Amino acid sequence: MHDAADIRSVTWGRRTHESIAWSDVVTWVYDFEEGNRDLKGLLGGKGANLAEMTRLGLPVPPGFTVTTEACNHYLETGSFPEGLWEEVLSHVRGLESRTGRRFGDPGDPLLVSVRSGSPISMPGMMDTILDLGLNGATVEGLAAVTGDRRFALDSYRRFVQMFATTARGLDGNRFESRLYEARSDAVVGSDSDLDTVALYAVVEDFLSIYEEQAGEPFPDDPELQLRTAIEAVFRSWEGRPAREYRALNDIPDDLGTAVNVQAMVFGNRGPGSGTGVAFTRNPNTGERDPLIDFLPNAQGEDVVAGIRRTEDGAAFGAAFPEQAGRLRDAMRLLEEHEGDACDLEFTIEDGRLWLLQVRRAKRTALAAVRIAQDLVHEGRISEEEALLRVTPEQIELLLHPRFDPDADYEVIAKGVAASPGAATGIALFDTDEAAERGRGGERIILVREMTSPEDLKGMAVSQGILTAQGGNLSHAAIVAKSMGLPAVCGAEIEIDDRAREFRVDGVTVREGDVISIDGTIGQVAIGEVPVVVPEGEAQFGELLVWADRRARLVVRANADSGVDCRRARDFGAMGVGLCRTEHMFLGDRLPALRRYIMSTGTQEATSALAEIRDQQRNDFVEILEAMDGLPVTIRLLDPPLHEFLPSLEELVVREATGDATAEELHDLPIVRNLHEENPMLGFRGCRLGVVHPDLYEMQVEAVAEAVLQRVADGGRPKVEIMVPLVADAAELALLRRRLEDTWRTTLSHGEVEMDVGIGTMIEVPRAALVADRIAEEAEFFSFGTNDLTQMTWAFSRDDAEGHYLADYIEKGVLRFDPFETLDVDGVGALIEIAVERGRSVRPDLALGLCGEHGGDPDSIAFCHAAGLDYVSCSPFRVPAARLAAAQVTLAEKA
Repeated sequence: MHDAADIRSVTWGRRTHESIAWSDVVTWVYDFEEGNRDLKGLLGGKGANLAEMTRLGLPVPPGFTVTTEACNHYLETGSFPEGLWEEVLSHVRGLESRTGRRFGDPGDPLLVSVRSGSPISMPGMMDTILDLGLNGATVEGLAAVTGDRRFALDSYRRFVQMFATTARGLDGNRFESRLYEARSDAVVGSDSDLDTVALYAVVEDFLSIYEEQAGEPFPDDPELQLRTAIEAVFRSWEGRPAREYRALNDIPDDLGTAVNVQAMVFGNRGPGSGTGVAFTRNPNTGERDPLIDFLPNAQGEDVVAGIRRTEDGAAFGAAFPEQAGRLRDAMRLLEEHEGDACDLEFTIEDGRLWLLQVRRAKRTALAAVRIAQDLVHEGRISEEEALLRVTPEQIELLLHPRFDPDADYEVIAKGVAASPGAATGIALFDTDEAAERGRGGERIILVREMTSPEDLKGMAVSQGILTAQGGNLSHAAIVAKSMGLPAVCGAEIEIDDRAREFRVDGVTVREGDVISIDGTIGQVAIGEVPVVVPEGEAQFGELLVWADRRARLVVRANADSGVDCRRARDFGAMGVGLCRTEHMFLGDRLPALRRYIMSTGTQEATSALAEIRDQQRNDFVEILEAMDGLPVTIRLLDPPLHEFLPSLEELVVREATGDATAEELHDLPIVRNLHEENPMLGFRGCRLGVVHPDLYEMQVEAVAEAVLQRVADGGRPKVEIMVPLVADAAELALLRRRLEDTWRTTLSHGEVEMDVGIGTMIEVPRAALVADRIAEEAEFFSFGTNDLTQMTWAFSRDDAEGHYLADYIEKGVLRFDPFETLDVDGVGALIEIAVERGRSVRPDLALGLCGEHGGDPDSIAFCHAAGLDYVSCSPFRVPAARLAAAQVTLAEKA
């Protein structure tokens, strides 16, 4: 997940891909001393930030960046652009000059790291190779220079494994199995405990495994190693994990990745060395309390991979007090410089602090909101900038559930609270199976020893993530935060992948067993645990007050009861944009409606309608009370009547088997007569009101009686009546006359005079095309984009989403689900036509959108541009929609 600032920044210093003539590009490689943070599009986020830290005089190992343009050229042509390799070698010579070491020198070798770095952060999705430059000769030189043969061998085995799996795509399990054997033989629990003899044997076996799988010896030439590694990083942009991550996070495919080549510094040189990650503010809560994860005698990948449990900032400060002080100084400087919370990767090499990376910190939704608000209070950023630092998706995540503290449940394990929220699902241990079953609708908790980019497809469809290894900075934690998934990492569980089960304290959880996790408190429980949803308004209320001051679009709610309306108002809804009255006929109220439908005489129908009217009046009183002083748009009955009757198929079967009751035999002809082959286009909406005027008149009478009661109670009711499924102005004209007469007559009984706005839902394509005629009879249009999308695409939503729509998206026929994000080219064009034609007749025509698109940020941006007055969405999406409405206004002014 990325915010608006991420999107803006990728254009800085980057030529648009379509405009590039590769022959015009003069520079493919930039030294860290030549770049700055404004070149993020060209140097990637990591390269631009390394250059900026270098410019600030911070302790950054020297290096250079191969540009995103070089990557895009390589991906287009399959080869390096002309002159690139020569520039790389020239910069290698520069590194040699600055470090006093030579690449490939068996006496005192220069070693480098090769890391990816895209313009928008994609944590853990692309490739990194450390210790590049080692071979059979240079490893001896490294041992001699450092006086530490164990360290040199440890670096060599890391390099062979990384190069094999990353640059050549070989099977990493063979290498991990050999390491496991080495630890078992030596009876040690960690790789860092293996001695020189054991590591020498591991290196020899790693080289043999490489040759066996690759079909050739491990390359000894450091320049060949470097070229191969750069190509591998380029290709990783098109790797499956990176592509899936971009699709999930709506990141453009044409950005490319830069490659950063940097002189190695070593955190695995012994007790005076180590590596870690530091956050300038807590990434989980947003508190102004730095968070540090540190591993002594380790390299950075050990922290990210979660191979070992990390130590906290207190332990780091106790072991390295001087370096901890310098790190805190650098953190303060960088946060002040960036104007945002940052995370830093650092290494201590023989007591010397080095900074390897800085970026805007990945953070939970709670932290994003708190940090943005706090930075405003601290005078660091404006309210407008704060609104762009938080995404609508993050606002939604603040409403994530957590375990009910009053519930009785069995906690079987605890771990790191790595990403907030609670979830229940079946335990699955295989990513491919999780992906398949998750797409089928099953609720899944993905259980892994630790995750890697290959697990992304399984993570994306899971409800939560549970790992036995790792912490707050592990791959699982970072990706789960970005995807809004709850995660518990580093749990004290023993996973058996072969048996597909995990064990903890005598409890065995097998594949398919139901478990629950709470990533806010780090708990794992057996079975399904009840959850509660927090009151998010207390956390983001101030931010949304700032949003409301700047938004042009008003946000209303789709709400059908007093409870929903109160919740929506608490979330900041400025009225009800859609009250679906059909929901009021369900449950114990269904018999009265059925009596009306089945009635054969006027008296029977009138009696049933009177009962329904009383029920509806009470509902409307609750709704108008909850929304007192705000507009409430009440849609008259829309679904076809047969939806409220017994199933025709079931009645026919019961008749055929002789099991039908006398009542069912009486009902069967009526049900058969009302049955429709295509009810979506059948006897529904305003057609019910035209044929059965007493039904709509009863509903309007109930609304008017509720208004009378609210006025008598001192309320300020504001009501609009919406007629659904209008396709022609004549339908609305006929109904309008009857409904206005009913309204006036009912209000006159209470001696109240109040106008009611009568409008229609534009959900039929024809209605959009003849909107000028319909506007003569309507005071407002509300675009019902759920049905309008179905009718424009000729998609049955229930069938499409359950069958072929996913294939359309996967195969590139569609870029997104048109029921989730508005189809601007088709459905949007109809809306624009209706807006233009409707307001040409009635300039003050009020315009809204009340499908679930009203909560989607991209769809809200379209509504703003199209000139609509409001959007309406479900209550829980109201806060996010308020932020999105403000952001589109700010974007328009930028």
